[in-house]
Amino acid sequence: MQFLYPLFLVGALSLAIPVILHLFYFRRFKKVYFTNVRFLKEVKEETSSRSRLRNLLVLLMRLLAFLFLVLAFAQPFIPRGEAVKKGIKAVSVYVDNSFSMSALSQDVPLLEQAKSRAREIVKSYNTEDRFQVISNEFSGRQQRLISQEDALAAIEEIRLTPDARNLSAVLERQKQALSLGKTDNLVAYQLSDFQKSACDIAQYADSTVELNLMPLQAVRERNISIDSVWFEAPVQMLNQTNPLFIRLRNHSDEPAENIRLSIQYEGQTKPVGEFAIPPRSTVTDTFNLTLLRTGWREAKLSLTDYPIQFDDHFFFSFQVAEKVRVLTIYEGNNNRYLDAALRGLPQFESSQQPIQGLDYSKFSGQQLIVLNDVTTISSGLGSELLRYTDQGGNVLVFPNRNLNLANLREFMKTFSASEPQEFEQRQRQVSEVNTEEFIFKDVFENKSANLRLPSVKGSFRFSRGAGQQGEPLLSFRDGGLYLSKFKTGKGHLYVCAAPLAEEFNNLVSNGEIFIPMLYKMAISAGNDLRIAYTIGRDELLEARHQGGGAEMVYKMKGLEEEFIPEQRIVGNSVYLDVNGQVREAGHYQLFLQPGETVQEFSFNYDRKESELEYFDAEGLKTYAGPLANVITATDEAVLAAKIEEQSRGMVLWRWCIILALLFLAAEVFILRLWKV
Repeated sequence: MQFLYPLFLVGALSLAIPVILHLFYFRRFKKVYFTNVRFLKEVKEETSSRSRLRNLLVLLMRLLAFLFLVLAFAQPFIPRGEAVKKGIKAVSVYVDNSFSMSALSQDVPLLEQAKSRAREIVKSYNTEDRFQVISNEFSGRQQRLISQEDALAAIEEIRLTPDARNLSAVLERQKQALSLGKTDNLVAYQLSDFQKSACDIAQYADSTVELNLMPLQAVRERNISIDSVWFEAPVQMLNQTNPLFIRLRNHSDEPAENIRLSIQYEGQTKPVGEFAIPPRSTVTDTFNLTLLRTGWREAKLSLTDYPIQFDDHFFFSFQVAEKVRVLTIYEGNNNRYLDAALRGLPQFESSQQPIQGLDYSKFSGQQLIVLNDVTTISSGLGSELLRYTDQGGNVLVFPNRNLNLANLREFMKTFSASEPQEFEQRQRQVSEVNTEEFIFKDVFENKSANLRLPSVKGSFRFSRGAGQQGEPLLSFRDGGLYLSKFKTGKGHLYVCAAPLAEEFNNLVSNGEIFIPMLYKMAISAGNDLRIAYTIGRDELLEARHQGGGAEMVYKMKGLEEEFIPEQRIVGNSVYLDVNGQVREAGHYQLFLQPGETVQEFSFNYDRKESELEYFDAEGLKTYAGPLANVITATDEAVLAAKIEEQSRGMVLWRWCIILALLFLAAEVFILRLWKV
């Protein structure tokens, strides 16, 4: 047996107090009056013997009471395993306050249960010990050691947060704070539901910090989430049906029936549909959204799923283009069929420029640039087109029969595209359409029908070299490329193997291919434009710079808050770093002047914690390794006892107090009930 505070054993000198009381109090003579002295001697002898026995028992009870009271202050314990570290302790307590902790454990959320356990942990230590209380916010004030009273107050302030941290990152923050304690007695606690997606402390091996894991188990609940949402086309058109794809996910092991989904748009709530989702599966559905106004639009999808609700809503925003702008660059005469096709699309606004005297400043406002029948592409034009595609624009090239082949090869090389070979003047027939790619996807109702596909009388042959990321859209019967797509930055380069002139190519007379091709190439511009972002994961945003001086300051405004993000202007773009300033899911407007929205961003909570897979106590012991202690006590009194036993061994001070009280009660019992 050892003592945590052995100096209190000096208090054993207080055992002299009962002895002194016995000598000076019980030895005092008392006068006893008798009416008859005949039996005085007999009574005197009997009373003296009983009094002496009672006094000795009272003395013994007092000595034992004082002894065990002194031992209680010295806090005896029986150590288990290694020697117990004495002195002041530095204790870190992590309370997981991510959204998954809103799940119910019996009648209370896991977060409230975790806070209750955290309070008991702090109370189980001594007042002179130092504490860190940390949650998922990772705020600056959580990186210092505080008193026991302040730690209890900090636990009360913990609320649910959208932040979700990996436990290894939490442990590093705990070690940093504990290193400030100037003591070798370092203890860390982690109270969490230990979701497998965030638990990454396999085989804990640091012996300098005692790690204690306390898993909290929720009542098994199902969870349905709105996993992701996206438009089929990057550009949403006015007065057109715009297909919106919605993916729902069932995170439980049971089938989900009658899941109702609705959309809020333009101040109205409309039902999307009712779904049945198999266990551990996803369901993707399409909702046709008709847009009646231009500009930035906001929408919100919602479903009802209790009690995990943070992933039941999905905010997204998008811009409705009033017109799709197409620029045709030509040499000689513009192709009248191409011009007629573009003017025949009511949503399109087409313009033409000869290759001589081009105004490069107009490129940025176009969704599609068509290079038709040009013989030479200058290095300046090639650089501007490359910059244009990097920013999300699309370029379509119809080569001239007599083009400068070396010049075209150099141009294609800058786009990492296939290099053209010599022009072959022979008949070739297109036989294959890539209906899986966006340009021709869902264009034809019956893919197996006999389509009238283009044919050529002369074309360039393009090589398919290694490392070239081209995707065939239309292919010849002999396997050669007729129309190819190359990803460049945020945009695309489309290249046709044949000139557009009718003497070589009958594409312009093939309306079922030509018109959908032009339409979808134009609306695919800006394919990387995001309609939604994730809080905590997407911190860097990009918007189109509005021009002006360097003193211009962009601001963002949500439903209740307004803040200035960190911003950096590069060319025609402004890069914004929200750096944890977005805390609530919803729509946020970027503006320079109040009421004049530059761009809208929609933020949603991270779906990382939607997956309800947890480690149980046994699984956690195996995963974390032997150096990590797993505490599973459910009763708070038992928890406090376990913590003390774990940190000191078998603690005996409670038994000392109980025995001291029992001996005091025995003394009172003897004095009151034993009559002499």
